[in-house]
Amino acid sequence: MSTRFDTSDETDREGGLSAAALAIRRGDLVVVPTDTVYGVGCDAFDADAVTRLLEAKGRGRDMPPPVLVSAVITLDALTTGVPDWTRVLIDVFWPGPLTVVCTEQRSLQWDLGDTRGTVAVRMPQHDITLELIQRTGPLAVSSANTTGMPAATDAEAAIEMLGDEVAVVLDAGETPGEQPSTIVDCTGDRPRILRQGAISARQIYRVLEDTGHAFDHDEDAGEDAGEDAGEDAGGADEPEPADDAGAGADEDDKPLA
Repeated sequence: MSTRFDTSDETDREGGLSAAALAIRRGDLVVVPTDTVYGVGCDAFDADAVTRLLEAKGRGRDMPPPVLVSAVITLDALTTGVPDWTRVLIDVFWPGPLTVVCTEQRSLQWDLGDTRGTVAVRMPQHDITLELIQRTGPLAVSSANTTGMPAATDAEAAIEMLGDEVAVVLDAGETPGEQPSTIVDCTGDRPRILRQGAISARQIYRVLEDTGHAFDHDEDAGEDAGEDAGEDAGGADEPEPADDAGAGADEDDKPLA
């Protein structure tokens, strides 16, 4: 049975953050709010916890979760070979609903699933979750729903689907929107939109053009991209990344991220 904390109350907020941080250190799962939908998360470096997260959602290792961070600098600790144009997008859209899929650092001691040597990373725009990540370090986070069900936009829906699987629920009321993050594959020499989300393909390319990083593209490309391509943008070799609550790519998994 999970313990629920109302983060709109100052005392409950601190108690909830402390309880959630402790639960994560124990290897338990927690439900957190984001700027897209609610997510279910755990320590990204605890392989057993990541396995339980995937099992709680009813999915396999072929759908690895994205990783949420609280600072831009953490991207360089988790990834390598990040293109200059990716940093431009991050400067504009982080914190926010942008998930970038990059080549992971080979030295990392983690197991997010079948990532194909990549990792999906996002910095959410939500004070509660950012503060939690500051206390715990990077979190593997998938949308707080079971596979096949709509993503949770409030804590009650998350509890109905995952309550028995999670230790702590941080309730911050309804999330600002239902759209997932936009997932961009940054492992090549040009951006590839794996899932269209809260940030449009047009916005992505216009930012790049305005900063001198122009790419030939169809402005409508990506508008319908990734109904399952962005499902869980953790391993982008071909379009099969992680979700977001993270960072999920279809109606069943709208990330956090």
